[in-house]
Amino acid sequence: MYAIIATGGKQYKVEEGDVIKVEKLGVDAGETVTFDQVLAVNNGELQIGCPTVAGATVTATVEQEGKEAFTEDSFEGEAGQEDVQFSFRFTSQISPESKLLINSLVLGLQNIERDYGKSYIIIRFEEV
Repeated sequence: MYAIIATGGKQYKVEEGDVIKVEKLGVDAGETVTFDQVLAVNNGELQIGCPTVAGATVTATVEQEGKEAFTEDSFEGEAGQEDVQFSFRFTSQISPESKLLINSLVLGLQNIERDYGKSYIIIRFEEV
């Protein structure tokens, strides 16, 4: 079972137990965050929201908050001669981010009729 959530202007495919990095949420480490912008849920059947799946939520715990400076991909070293020190130059911007552990996925309410029709679309794939 997986869900697609939207946060920070981006979309993430998450499953229970996943660890993801998103743009900084401004929440302290150890706190719980609930995402209600669930765009799609798959539990054997794909439910796509219009624009979100009604009643579906994803709960996550913030493991780490802030900038992760000097990671392996953020700089590269250039070696010179033996008597010359190493010079490092940044190859990318280090953006503040949050590291999240996905705790639970709550499916949306199924078969809810609204005034203008169903709140989700069911897509089934069959072999021909």
